[in-house]
Amino acid sequence: MAQDMMNKVALVTGGGSGIGRATALSFARRGARIVVSDVVDEGGEGTVALIREAGGEAVYVRCDVSQSSQVENMVNYTVETYGRLDYAANNAGINGQVSGIVTCTEENWEQVLAIDLKGVWLCMKYEIPEMLKVKGGAIVNTSSMNGVVAPGTPAYMAAKHGVLGLTKSAAAEFARKNVRVNAVCPGVIQTPMMSSSVSNAEQYMQQLTARIPMRKIGQPEHVADTIVWLCSDEAAYVTGVSMPVDGGILIL
Repeated sequence: MAQDMMNKVALVTGGGSGIGRATALSFARRGARIVVSDVVDEGGEGTVALIREAGGEAVYVRCDVSQSSQVENMVNYTVETYGRLDYAANNAGINGQVSGIVTCTEENWEQVLAIDLKGVWLCMKYEIPEMLKVKGGAIVNTSSMNGVVAPGTPAYMAAKHGVLGLTKSAAAEFARKNVRVNAVCPGVIQTPMMSSSVSNAEQYMQQLTARIPMRKIGQPEHVADTIVWLCSDEAAYVTGVSMPVDGGILIL
């Protein structure tokens, strides 16, 4: 793969597993230096080890994206370590409890919205000023197919719909300042979070596969490579989009 991101710096939240880990590895293959963030140290450090083993450059910083001071520290650490910030994949998120409108607890609602929506806003709040210092950058926020259509649990759906609105708002505000902001909407992706969210994961996956026009479950790399493409110069005229990576589910 072309090393077209040499001397660039990418920050990946939720980078310890699944889509986040695959995104960090994809950025590294294109030559970027990576800052991996997560709340699970073992996962984040494991991603850094994989990048270094492949000859790349990466560091890990622990960050709860729902906490403003930790997000500010994460971005400051990125700039202190590598001198700049060019790309950000705001991927950290949780599913929360499986519930309905009535059964969703206030605690679950606040936790999911704090991480999945507020966390994306906080990341952009601190990332964008650093990108402006280097005359531009690119951000990709992770939403979901549940950010576009139902059914889904209410807190998760509200957060992921909100991410798309937040993405459009940021894209419009900073388009003239050369900061592009896009979102990806993953469908059914084989990740640890997906597998842990249901009691019978294998049966659940088989049921979901039957609904996918391409008749196969997506892999983290499918989403990761889309994220990195959206950050690359190949997507230089793309901003404010919500790109499905779903095997065709959203066309039904």
